Amino acid sequence: MKSEIYSQDEAVIGLSDKDRHILTILQNDGRVSNQELAEKVGMSKSACWRRVKVLEDAGLIEGYAARLNPEACGLGFHAIVHVMLARHQMNHLKQFTDAIITREEILDCFSTTGGADYHLRVRCADLDAYNLFLDEFLFNLDGIASIQTNMVLRQLKHSDRLSL
Repeated sequence: MKSEIYSQDEAVIGLSDKDRHILTILQNDGRVSNQELAEKVGMSKSACWRRVKVLEDAGLIEGYAARLNPEACGLGFHAIVHVMLARHQMNHLKQFTDAIITREEILDCFSTTGGADYHLRVRCADLDAYNLFLDEFLFNLDGIASIQTNMVLRQLKHSDRLSL
């Protein structure tokens, strides 16, 4: 089985059907044993293990983790925060991104086009914890022109699974 897989810095082309099958199964169940995975894709255990290793080394598989229920973990407040910067010089952008990366409340940070420069997905225990996050952290960052919060009322869909 020859498949053309390149490093993270290059385009990924030529995934075989078995590669796609392996990736789909692992996205659905990262705890599947190598033996079960090999049986499901019709490969020997050693060939399957080597193929998974190639996919990991090529950067297609970034890691394995358990999905946690945020509410059950005490993080019931969920918001999307839109941040506009007043200044866009490299030193201000670096300062902002370096600060954002340190905060556990921020699950995702996207630099985007449109009305806001950044969109943050934030989880906190409750509204009081979120206000503390704003007062002690976000409002104190230099170079922010405005912040707008959209509280998530209900999450209709969440997935990290990619269609292959």
